[in-house]
Amino acid sequence: MTPALIRRAWLAASFALLAGCSVLPTQTPQPPVVTPPVEPPPVVKPAPRPPRVGLALGGGAARGFAHIGVIQVLEEHGIKVDLVAGTSAGSLVASLYASGKNGKEMQTLAESMDEGAITDWSFPLRGLIRGEALARFIREKTGGRGIEQMALPLGIVATDLSDGSPILFRSGDTGTAVRASSAVPAVFQPVKIGQREYVDGGLVSPVPVRFAREMGAQLVIAVDISSPPEKDPPGDAFRMLMQTFSIMGRSINGFELRDADIVIRPRLDGVGSADFTARRRAIQAGREAGLAMLPLIRQRIAEKTR
Repeated sequence: MTPALIRRAWLAASFALLAGCSVLPTQTPQPPVVTPPVEPPPVVKPAPRPPRVGLALGGGAARGFAHIGVIQVLEEHGIKVDLVAGTSAGSLVASLYASGKNGKEMQTLAESMDEGAITDWSFPLRGLIRGEALARFIREKTGGRGIEQMALPLGIVATDLSDGSPILFRSGDTGTAVRASSAVPAVFQPVKIGQREYVDGGLVSPVPVRFAREMGAQLVIAVDISSPPEKDPPGDAFRMLMQTFSIMGRSINGFELRDADIVIRPRLDGVGSADFTARRRAIQAGREAGLAMLPLIRQRIAEKTR
């Protein structure tokens, strides 16, 4: 084949190839796809939690009605109590409160209570009062519930007569525990529980602040109703015994109350430990003392809320 023929054949093949090809349309460039950044979920801070408030109610026989006034003030002003511990007279009020009775109900009960309902005299071998009447009264007013069955965690303090060690009852018969906690030596007979005998918790813990802490309280409101020692030496045996308790209790309280966040001391001047006629006066004294300490209570709760 001559060069001319070869050139013509190449040209013919090239035109045939171009004729069979299609021209692609010009494409508009698309912008790049941008994925918006994923925002992290908002941080939800836990709601501030107030501290667990424990109420420590001290002993003081008939002066114990003042505890009711303090409780009324706390309820009326929205101060929630999470647990309660009581010694002697404080254990009686603590058990009623823990069972679900409010301040008004307890005042009605106190004003209608017959002193004879909690007093059962006995032949004075180890105590003038047996104490079972007090236990029955507590069982009746708390619906027969055991300590561990109360609406509010309850602790009752007594003293082991054999070695002087304190005990905190957190379970068992409420009436028996209150009877043991209130068993003033020589006035009430010692209370046998299991193989041991117990007497008044005020011998070791007049205001049970440390036991409220032991129960889990992060803020303790202590109510001290102890009576100061009389300036003039008492004349009868019972007042002499109460004078002894006052002297001893003041010394112990000096240490125990240091650990309380709030100490409420109702003004009970002239109200004796055996003066059951001054119930309304004692309740009112508790109210006044509670109201006076209310700003400090709120401040301490705010400081411990986190």
